[in-house]
Order: sequence, then C-alpha cells, then structure tokens
Amino acid sequence: MNTSPVPASMPGTRGRVRVFATASAFAGGLLLGVLTNLAQGWLPGAWNQIANSGAVWSVAAFAAGALMARRAGLPAAAVAGLCAESGLVVGYYAYAEVARDGMGSLFAPLVWLGMAFIAGPLFGAAGSWWRGVDPRHRVIGLAALAGVFGTEALHYAWVLHYAPQAWACLAALVLVSLLMSRTLKERALTLLTAVPFSLLAYLLFYQLILTTLLG
Repeated sequence: MNTSPVPASMPGTRGRVRVFATASAFAGGLLLGVLTNLAQGWLPGAWNQIANSGAVWSVAAFAAGALMARRAGLPAAAVAGLCAESGLVVGYYAYAEVARDGMGSLFAPLVWLGMAFIAGPLFGAAGSWWRGVDPRHRVIGLAALAGVFGTEALHYAWVLHYAPQAWACLAALVLVSLLMSRTLKERALTLLTAVPFSLLAYLLFYQLILTTLLG
C-alpha cells in the first residue's frame, strides 16, 4: 500500500501562486507608476526624463518575469511582465489625472498602454530566460534589458541632445551586461548582443512606431 502523500493540491497551489504573483506585479506596477510621476518633479532639469523612460519601465517587467521564473513557466512570466508594465502606465496617468493638472487627451495613455501590451510580455519573458539554465537564453534575455538602455542612449544623444543622460544609459547597458551575467563568456556575448538589439529597438520603436503614432 502506497502511503506517500498524493500531490492533488499542487495544480491548485500553482494556480494560486500565479494569481498572487500577477496581482502583485500589477500592484507593484501601479506604485512604480505613481513614483515615476513624482520623480519627474524631484529630478532636476532634463534628468526628469529618466524617471519615466521606456528603459526604466522595462526593468519592472523584467523583474516580474525573473521572479516568476522559478515558480511558473514562461507564459506566466510573460503575463507578470504585462501586468507590471500595464500597471505602470495606469499608475502614472491615474496620478497625473488625480494629483496634477490631468492627463489630457486619452490618446497618449492608450498608446503607452498598447506599448505595455507588447513590451511587458517581451521583457517578462526576458527576465524568465535570464533566470534559466540555458546560457543562450540567459544572454538573450539580459541583452534585451541592456539593449533597451542602449536604445534610450541613442534617443537622448541623437534626438534630444542630452549628453549626460545618454552617457548614463550607455553606462547602464555596460553595467547590466557585466554585473548580471554569470561568466566572462556570457558578459562578452551579452555586450555584443546588446548593441544590435539597441539599434534594432531604436529603429522599430522610435523611428517607426512612435513616429507613426505620435508624429
């Protein structure tokens, strides 16, 4: 007679973990959205651009996916990234509506919410890959995070002409690649992969999507 415990409750337990994690990701995103709105008033001059940059917001989705990596699979990490990113947008514009002069037209919030539905799952999956065991996945996931800082560096340098902010984002690209990789080989590969990722994301996001939508 087999007296070992029957793991009948495991699927339900996993389901509860996923619900709790995704709800926490959304709640955390809401809080960070409010904080990034506040930080725009705290940071001096052009540095207030850093507070709600796409790169900084992508970190939330990446972190949500990384935290989900050991608890659930890649789809759950992507959902967590989506919840974190959409929570950021909702929190940012909700605070602008309630505590500031209003968010204005709904067009910009809807555009950024649409971008959250793209970037959130992508960076959530990237965070999950970074926590994984496959070295290629770790490099690609981390290069995606580093590359988005490279994309911001290009935007600050070529479009806004904010040199200090561009250098800060470039430094973030290098530090993410070097400090978050596990081996010397992964550090080198992450840096090499992040550069074309930066260029590709800049062309797709700033030159194609935002130019088309926002003019």
